Amino acid sequence: MPDGLPHPQRAWAFLAVAIALTMAVLDGAIVNVALPSIARDLHVEAPEAIWVVNAYQLAVTMSLLPLASLGDIFGYRRIYCWGLALFTLASLLCALSPSLSMLTAARALQGLGGAGIMSVNIALVRFIYPSAMIGRGVGNTALVVAVSAAAGPTVGAAILAVAPWQWLFLVNVPLGVLALAVASRTLPLTPRSGGRFDVVSAVLSAATFGLLIYGVDGIGRGGGPAPAWLPLVAAAAFGAVLARRQLAMPQPLLPVDLMRIPIFALSMATSICAFGSQMLLYVSLPFYFQNQLGLSAVATGFLMTPWPVATALMSPIAGRLSDHYPAGLLGGLGLAVMTVGLVLLVLLPAHPALADIAWRLAVCGLGFGLFQSPNNKTIITSAPPQRSGGASGMQSTARLLGQSMGAALAAVIFALAGSRDQAYAAILVGVALSAAGAVVSALRGRPVSAIN
Repeated sequence: MPDGLPHPQRAWAFLAVAIALTMAVLDGAIVNVALPSIARDLHVEAPEAIWVVNAYQLAVTMSLLPLASLGDIFGYRRIYCWGLALFTLASLLCALSPSLSMLTAARALQGLGGAGIMSVNIALVRFIYPSAMIGRGVGNTALVVAVSAAAGPTVGAAILAVAPWQWLFLVNVPLGVLALAVASRTLPLTPRSGGRFDVVSAVLSAATFGLLIYGVDGIGRGGGPAPAWLPLVAAAAFGAVLARRQLAMPQPLLPVDLMRIPIFALSMATSICAFGSQMLLYVSLPFYFQNQLGLSAVATGFLMTPWPVATALMSPIAGRLSDHYPAGLLGGLGLAVMTVGLVLLVLLPAHPALADIAWRLAVCGLGFGLFQSPNNKTIITSAPPQRSGGASGMQSTARLLGQSMGAALAAVIFALAGSRDQAYAAILVGVALSAAGAVVSALRGRPVSAIN
């Protein structure tokens, strides 16, 4: 198997990955902006319209690991291209949907396609770039994700300013066709595991993670205890059956065997802590800006921008550094910087200048960017090459779990703390999560190369 792709095929292959990943990340964010318009045009109430978002998120979460397993079995290029084709077709169906039920079903299909893209994108990067440049490839991928996430609300608002909400989905069609044409010609063929797809494990995995995210999301939306905790209990039951089944398998769908690799397990824990802290702040700070500082929604949006912008700037730099320095050191240092930025937020005066808030959030974003690329590289390279799909799926799952945990923690803090103390309590919990992630990252030490 050649060590990466030659230039310029490498550049074209990464372009295909970048376009598809941008579409998948953007569609997870821009639809929020259009929910009022969608509800009005389809004559439904706002709580019903939220299922346009939930259907996508649940479909992604439930299908990540099964599709990653299929990537190991049939090749990552095949799963990626089929996911991209389904995402593009589902985008067209979303734009043509005349009712909420059809739009929700199309969004679920779109989420399934998005999962095909996200489940194996890091696995593909491992084979696109030579082993000495994998950190650079992972850093470039993190840059694409950060820019897409930061631009989502702005892109959505810009499209809605000149066109109806259907165009949020229609713009994906030509981009998807272009990406599919490039991907089919340039993405590398990858080794196949030769295993068999375990349908029972796939169903158990979908039930476990679907119920888990649904329950955590229920807490995050402030639902009553019954709607939130019953799915969590059911998720735990399905998860226990799933884990027991996986222990007897040589190549399990839920990669419990990879969790036996210390550096892989520690990197997963670091990812959950970091993304939990990030989402906790993303959810909490807008309330602080608007309710306590009296800022407008537009000013709040601009004030939240320094974090993702700083992350986007740092991610490719951190990726290059990870090709030369241990991920444990870089990740620990990055999360330590993020922790310092959060502590500086706690120490803000009662009436801070906007610039004082902005540079502190930029410090947090720089630290997060320094952590993310080396950590993702370690997750993918600590697994054997033929298990890259499982490792890639676990990396995406860790991110989703961390973000869901952060949103749920924000809801709990808001319910328990007084209105004036909510933001400070949330930031302090974020400090604890970020600091814990820094300690866990430092425990990894110098990784043993698994690229062979």
